[in-house]
Amino acid sequence: MTRVGRIASTWRYPVKSMAAEPLDEAVVTLQGVAQDRLYAFVQADSSSPFPWLTGRELADMLRYEPRWVEGERAALTVRTPRGDAYAVTSDELRDELTRESGRTTRLLANYRGSFDVAPVSLMSAATVARIAEASGTPPEPRRFRMNFYIDTDDGTPFGEDAWVGRVLRIGESVRVGVTERDKRCAMITLAPHGGAPLTPVLRAVAELNDAHAGVYGAVLTPGTVRPGDEVVIED
Repeated sequence: MTRVGRIASTWRYPVKSMAAEPLDEAVVTLQGVAQDRLYAFVQADSSSPFPWLTGRELADMLRYEPRWVEGERAALTVRTPRGDAYAVTSDELRDELTRESGRTTRLLANYRGSFDVAPVSLMSAATVARIAEASGTPPEPRRFRMNFYIDTDDGTPFGEDAWVGRVLRIGESVRVGVTERDKRCAMITLAPHGGAPLTPVLRAVAELNDAHAGVYGAVLTPGTVRPGDEVVIED
């Protein structure tokens, strides 16, 4: 085993392109982090292979905050930027997104998760810091919408590229096969708290690392991941 570092933070996104939910403990299944991208809003009239409604179509979507309400049966509610709270399955939420985006939408529930490429994503804190430095912007990990951020021992920006084709062991049991680098798009120009897009972010990633930042992976062995867990490469 070769040690890489430790988990800095863990996240999931109950509704694709909406706000992140920080986790003190991430349950990792063969489909990825449990309840990650469980719901997505789809552009009903789209015939594109990427039909989801995202921050590219509605930047304020990142400011909608999904939260689980525990009870006899857990339910997901979404707080809008104006402070209203709706069930994720409600007509009110769907109608608001349709009105705000100008696109007819419908809700998709997918227990496997609505992922762009692969079910798990990872990024080093050093990469976040280097992009912020090069773009003259604050270091905001949530901008990159990853599941796991890692404090690497060597602190090398974009060092996670070297993990592609390797297997990471995280904590006591979770094993992730790193499949490919994450090619970035305009989504990373959108700050999680809203505001105008910051194009220097995407430009910096393009100049520093051929528009790639972070990596994708597939879960080989499920388990639980917590901040502080050790991350190693299997030799």
